[in-house]
Amino acid sequence: MIVIAENLNTRNKTYTDALKKKERKTISKMAKELADAGAAFINVQCSLDGAGDEEMLPMAVEAVAEGAGTGICLDSRNLKAVRKSLSLCKEPPLINFISATEPEEAEELLELAAGSRSSVVIRASRGTIPTTLEAKLQILEELIEMANEADIPNERLFADPSLVHIGRGMGQDHIKNSYECVKLLKEMVEPPINTIAWISNISTALPRALKPRLDATFLSYAAGAGLDAALVDVLDPEIRKTIYLIKSFRDEIIFTPADLSA
Repeated sequence: MIVIAENLNTRNKTYTDALKKKERKTISKMAKELADAGAAFINVQCSLDGAGDEEMLPMAVEAVAEGAGTGICLDSRNLKAVRKSLSLCKEPPLINFISATEPEEAEELLELAAGSRSSVVIRASRGTIPTTLEAKLQILEELIEMANEADIPNERLFADPSLVHIGRGMGQDHIKNSYECVKLLKEMVEPPINTIAWISNISTALPRALKPRLDATFLSYAAGAGLDAALVDVLDPEIRKTIYLIKSFRDEIIFTPADLSA
């Protein structure tokens, strides 16, 4: 299980304040804490729509690279910001994300990824998130073909079934078909492709007290389908324990009761 810290996002006031004040040391310190908590990658988000990212994203990426020593996940809708940030990553990053919403923009982002040997999240979305398993698989198939045509092999692709929160109108249906989507991608796609999910999306808008249990339980559920990577709050104790157990069950680490109790 590849653990990607979601913590540096627009909902994190300490982080967004540090961005506005250009406090690199604060961002580096936060990144180190995430790395120490077990993050293999850190998702760096400076806005939801890409506004201001040309200045903010490179600064944040540089600070994270200095503080953490982890892989970096570039989360921006601003192509110029992504381009400027690529050279600041110590190793090829994970670009988060392309979808079928804007094909021309997706093609340009894939060119950037191919030239930098970056990995790419391909998201099952076409403006709106599809409500059926078949529609999700169709979009992902189209994006895989686009990526392959851009000389990006399947091993550098991370397919995201696009989770929605469980309280939404068809939330439970979405969760079920997202599980099936991950499972079928692992079984059907050759050469194999990676799968990824932003776990906390399922608990959006729910009371804070419910989030840790819901997110951790869904993470276990998705792991059963073969999920390869997860964007999670790595500072949450429930999530950390769940990741530890998933890695233990997959024989990726050696289990000891003392580690779990700690």
